[in-house]
Amino acid sequence: MFRSKKKIALSITVKTLILSFFVVLFAQKTVAQQDSINKKNDSLNTSIIKNFNEKLAIIEGQRVSDSIKKSELETQLLSLKTTDNLKKEALQKELEVLNTKEYKRLAEKKAQIDSLRLTAKGYPVTGFFNDTLFTIYSKLGSFSAKDRADAISVRIKNLSDQFRFKGDSIKIVDAETTIDLVYKEGIIISVSENDAIWNNSTKLELAKKYQDIIKKALALYKSETSVSTLAKEIGLALLVLVIMFFLISNLRRFFRWTAQKIEHEENKRIQGIKIRNFTLFDAKQQVNALLNVNTTLKWVLILLLVYIALPILFGIFPWTKDFAATLFGYILNPLKKIALGFWNYLPNLITILVIIFVFRYVLKGIHFLKNEIEKGNLELPGFYADWANPTYQIVRVIVFAFMVVVIFPYLPGSDSPVFQGVSVFLGFLFTFGSAGSLSNIIAGLILTYMRLFKIGDRVKIGEVVGDIIEKSLLVTRIRTIKNEIISIPNSTVMSSHTINYSSDAPEKGLIIHSTVTIGYDVLWKEMHQALIDAASKTEFVLQEPKPFVLQTSLDDFYVSYEINAYIKEPNKQAVIYSNLHQNIQDVCNERNIEIMSPHYRAARDGNKTTIPENYLDKNYKTPPFNVNFKNDNTI
Repeated sequence: MFRSKKKIALSITVKTLILSFFVVLFAQKTVAQQDSINKKNDSLNTSIIKNFNEKLAIIEGQRVSDSIKKSELETQLLSLKTTDNLKKEALQKELEVLNTKEYKRLAEKKAQIDSLRLTAKGYPVTGFFNDTLFTIYSKLGSFSAKDRADAISVRIKNLSDQFRFKGDSIKIVDAETTIDLVYKEGIIISVSENDAIWNNSTKLELAKKYQDIIKKALALYKSETSVSTLAKEIGLALLVLVIMFFLISNLRRFFRWTAQKIEHEENKRIQGIKIRNFTLFDAKQQVNALLNVNTTLKWVLILLLVYIALPILFGIFPWTKDFAATLFGYILNPLKKIALGFWNYLPNLITILVIIFVFRYVLKGIHFLKNEIEKGNLELPGFYADWANPTYQIVRVIVFAFMVVVIFPYLPGSDSPVFQGVSVFLGFLFTFGSAGSLSNIIAGLILTYMRLFKIGDRVKIGEVVGDIIEKSLLVTRIRTIKNEIISIPNSTVMSSHTINYSSDAPEKGLIIHSTVTIGYDVLWKEMHQALIDAASKTEFVLQEPKPFVLQTSLDDFYVSYEINAYIKEPNKQAVIYSNLHQNIQDVCNERNIEIMSPHYRAARDGNKTTIPENYLDKNYKTPPFNVNFKNDNTI
């Protein structure tokens, strides 16, 4: 058991080392990519300072000619006798003019260099551990700034090959136009006037500064590459690996224990997750979810340990210290950018919050007015209470749209072409994808303000009869007398004819009507009274105004009587009609009126009446057939 655990931990350590190797390769690849970017920047830098070099060449030519002339004047001054005072004064004046020109030349050159400080790129001179010692900005002779930096870096690194090298052996030599740092017979670096101006110093001070930097770099290199230092660094690296091995082993052991603990608590403490009567996770599913979280957290912590250990390992050895900074930069730089971006965006975020706060209370005020109008506490001339909610919805959409327009410039990336392109694309999809919906929405708004019907009204739309149960911007829903829910698009409602049975019923009443056909053998006055009495007996039929009868047609075999009655319950028409028809049959039967509609053919003699038996006299008998013979004897 112990060997297996040891093998597992060893394998993890090996994987860690392999991961370290790949990270090093990735870092080197990153450096190579950076070099290619630097090459591109070199070409840009060359084009930027091209004009500058041309101007410097002109200034340098003036300097050379002035220095030659100055040297000649100084030679003439030395050769003059003490009695030639007039000529001495003339030569001294010429020297003063040259000195003034030299001062102006230096000022002009400094101004030219200062104008390039923000755009020109410097090239680093690297030390023994690829660390930057100082930066070169200007060319010298045929060497560009980059060529100079590369050449100086190679010369400094070659100093490490000198076994008996000492820092004091680097000498400062004043040349004709430069000050050189020399080791034995070789020049390490030549400090020009331009170098001094770039560093805001004099040539001698800059040369001494470079001398000190090179001495310290050499001393540090010898210290870091000594046998005792390397032994300490190797020991420290092994200690880091041992500590990492120990932490990863214990981390695996801890998460193995937590996994067993989770499995042990199934159906005990872990009983699933329920939201009211809905089971979101049962005990088994919750255990599996917790085990997945446990495994994920384990590997996240292991990778975090590896990521922390690698920069520490790289930081031990001077050759790989840059890798440590690079690895930490992969996480720290994005975090810095996020934090800096959030800090810079904070004023806009506060502005957005203030805008949302203002619009929220504007909507609250509009909602309060809507409630007051709905309750009838606030009355506006020509504005009905049932318009309050749809009008509020329209105003709310307009307010939200206006709020989005106000907030849009403060959103991150709102000025970017990608963000604007996505906005246009979404608008295009909305416009062309909602053409049918928009027609229904417009029809819904028109229906609302036309007040064709309201919730609860009994209506007939096309061939559909029922009660309105919902009005929305897209559809109107009706419940039929058979309890069917029918959804009708608002555009269809607009294009169909609509009958509203409920609009005037509470005040004027709704007239229901039914037609009965009776033969000509029944007096119309008796029939009128019978139908009126039947209507008066019907539940929900109003006694005032009184029911009335209309004779709608005189047909071949019967008369059409239409009974009309007032009701105030249009939603109960089916029941009222059914009761009315029952009462008509009962009243007609009670008054021996036979309903012969639509057609009823019978031979009256020898046939039983159509009136039900319970309405007939007890002594009623079916009449016999009567046959009459007529004897007509004619001669």
